[in-house]
Amino acid sequence: MEERTRVPFPEASDVWEARKRIAPYIRRTPLVFSHRLSEISGAEVYLKLENLQEVGAFKIRGAANRVLSLSEEERRRGVTTYSTGNHAQAVACISGRLGVRAVVCVSDRVPKAKLDAIRRWGAELRIAGSSQDDAEAECRRLSAAEGLVIVDPFDDPFVIAGQGTIGLELLEDLPDVDILLVPVSGGGLVSGIALAVKANRPGVPIVGLSMERGAVMHASLLAGRPVTLPESDTLADSLLGGIGAENRYTFELVKRHVERIVLLPEAAIARGMAFMLRRQGMAVEGAAATGPGALLSGAVSLPEGSKAAVVITGNNVDPDAFLKAVKSVRDE
Repeated sequence: MEERTRVPFPEASDVWEARKRIAPYIRRTPLVFSHRLSEISGAEVYLKLENLQEVGAFKIRGAANRVLSLSEEERRRGVTTYSTGNHAQAVACISGRLGVRAVVCVSDRVPKAKLDAIRRWGAELRIAGSSQDDAEAECRRLSAAEGLVIVDPFDDPFVIAGQGTIGLELLEDLPDVDILLVPVSGGGLVSGIALAVKANRPGVPIVGLSMERGAVMHASLLAGRPVTLPESDTLADSLLGGIGAENRYTFELVKRHVERIVLLPEAAIARGMAFMLRRQGMAVEGAAATGPGALLSGAVSLPEGSKAAVVITGNNVDPDAFLKAVKSVRDE
């Protein structure tokens, strides 16, 4: 089985290296001003549209950085991963482009739309259990049995550095940003962005966003150690999953760099989804709608006149669930 050896914590310089490595394989996404959210919050609010990546989510950045860093011998062996969907698609996409075998392990909670997308990218799919922890166990079994290299979805220095390239783009487009709103699950995204941004603007606060049901990183921070929680149905299904009992990087990085994590009720997430459709013309998943939902519901208040960046993480959402959520909201 692949050994989970600890390597040095990623640093801002690793994010710059990741940017050079992945540039041919990702899109530099736009940062757009939101008149409505600015009007409501009394701040200047900008949306970082990672839903416009080829795979529909930011995850392509970290997956590409990890797979591109593999040796030729490791690429010949192939890769395996576990995911609630978006990371799986990203690994499948970059592996397919590089001619690397990819086996993706998911739980039976992953929506059909995401399963179909994983298959379209050409990956082999294994469904195991009812939680991300179950999918991870199957992934590690495959690694031991077949010699496949594990591409962790968040707790990996290469993945963290890849996601951090979002932070570099944010600083270029909005160098005087005052506050960031970033969805949080396993912590790879917010950790990477924090490394990039705080190396240049150490005083910029980062607010993590998650759902009320099964917010494992939040619970782990309160406990002072990684914990597990049962998974529940939520519109923000991309934020489900544990952080790993032997978490090596993201728990500590989030503890160091994230000022607070705000938990949102399902109604606020649905409101964010409706806003993104009606005001921005975009169908996004629940996790991606947490930022708009937090501002619309008042769960997060912004300093008057500040400049805020909100990361819109992805658009891989089950159509039926999306329509049901949007219809539950009268108007935005």
